[in-house]
Amino acid sequence: MTTGSPWFRATNPSGPEAERAHEQPYGDGGGYADGGGYADPYGYPQEPAPPAAPYEPIPAEDPYTYEPAYVPEPDPAAYVPEGVRDDETVALRTVEPPLPPPSDPGPGRAERRRAAKGRGRRAATAAPAAAQEPGRPMSRVEARRAARARKDSVGVVASRVVGELFITFGVVMLLFVTYQLWWTNVRAGQEADTAKNRIADDWAKGRKPDAFEPGQGFAIMYIPKLDVVVPIAEGISKPKVLDRGMVGHYGEGRLKTAMPSDKQGNFAVAGHRNTHGEPFRYINRLEPGDPIVVETQDAYYTYEMASVLPQTSPSNVSVIEPVPRGSGFTRPGRYITLTTCTPEFTSTYRMIVWGKMVEERPRSKGKPDALVG
Repeated sequence: MTTGSPWFRATNPSGPEAERAHEQPYGDGGGYADGGGYADPYGYPQEPAPPAAPYEPIPAEDPYTYEPAYVPEPDPAAYVPEGVRDDETVALRTVEPPLPPPSDPGPGRAERRRAAKGRGRRAATAAPAAAQEPGRPMSRVEARRAARARKDSVGVVASRVVGELFITFGVVMLLFVTYQLWWTNVRAGQEADTAKNRIADDWAKGRKPDAFEPGQGFAIMYIPKLDVVVPIAEGISKPKVLDRGMVGHYGEGRLKTAMPSDKQGNFAVAGHRNTHGEPFRYINRLEPGDPIVVETQDAYYTYEMASVLPQTSPSNVSVIEPVPRGSGFTRPGRYITLTTCTPEFTSTYRMIVWGKMVEERPRSKGKPDALVG
């Protein structure tokens, strides 16, 4: 630095200039008294200044010499635990001894996996509850967990499908039973009444065909004890005759039997015991001597119940022969045979009821005593 700068000056002057500056630090006659003291401009006496120390020049520093900065050694007693701010005012602290290593090695890998799965399930179940807290939006992970929790598993869906199938099957079965036991009787009763009215109209008009077509009604049967009045049609077809509430006459093929007007033979008929009008449901209640009346266009034919076969095979056609086997009849005559299914609500076997004609009364003479009484 130059000596002429008004802001800077040499730090350590040397030589004669330094000596003169030491002897006269403020210049010549710059305000000190003769004795070296400071002359007070107001005239107050001043004590003389102490003698100045001899000048010792400051050695220049070696620019190539490096002395490392002093770093104090750490004090173990001054250890500050983590989490404690050093700039806070705290009380004296003792150094906590390190924890001893655990003696138990802890759960194995399988236990840790099970514990992690358990925590995942608890978190998944807790996610919907947390999502329901008011004012707390769900995160994406919580939303996914809530969606998975709301979604039914495969087992739940399968059980619901199976349950619905069973319920549907039960409803269908209930409807089918209702149809068989109730509605078929209603429909068959209506069709039987229609057939009786048609037969009565044909008789009133004098129509007397030589032969009857399958399904064509030609007579009416009365069983007073059972309160049965049912039309008789030709043939034993289920859709054309039996299911329409009528009684069918065995009149075709090997099963052809006699008509009531024949002088000898067995007039055999069949009817439902259950459903579709069930005209022969209670024929097992008939007793020997109970009347069975068949009305045709020309006459009333009265039979008396003679015997019953409670159960036989459906293939036993000998029960409708001209002299039916097992009936007790031993010689030709004018007989009637009623056949139906047994036990009830099944078609495993057949029940047979036989009767013998006791009276033939022309219609012109009125009804027989069995119908009048």
